[in-house]
Amino acid sequence: MPKIKSIHHVAVVVQDMEKSLSFWRDALGMELHELRDVPAEKSQVAFLPLNDAEIELVMPTTDDSGIAKYLTKRGEGMHHICLEVDNISEMLAQLKSKNVRLINDEVRKANDGKQYAFIHPESTGGVLVELYQI
Repeated sequence: MPKIKSIHHVAVVVQDMEKSLSFWRDALGMELHELRDVPAEKSQVAFLPLNDAEIELVMPTTDDSGIAKYLTKRGEGMHHICLEVDNISEMLAQLKSKNVRLINDEVRKANDGKQYAFIHPESTGGVLVELYQI
């Protein structure tokens, strides 16, 4: 049976990366580990580690991305919580067997080798959940 290992990150969607970093990095004193363009998701992501987890600031880089649509519809704020799992394929199979609605039926692979998939908020009480396997 697949297991959840930890909270990997909490993602916050932002309109203006520099303005957001002025709070998270400058006011709170969190370290900016990396600022990365993610062309596959049409976004830019800032990674701010905190112990064994991260805050990720996510900004759309195009007007037609999923993040841009989310931002237009809901505004800035928490976007999703990401859970690290030990076996993402088994976790997706388990969720499907329990009729959980998935956004990604198949595992996706990031440029850094991490495997991920999203669970639809309809099945989670309104929270977008991402699963990661490192």
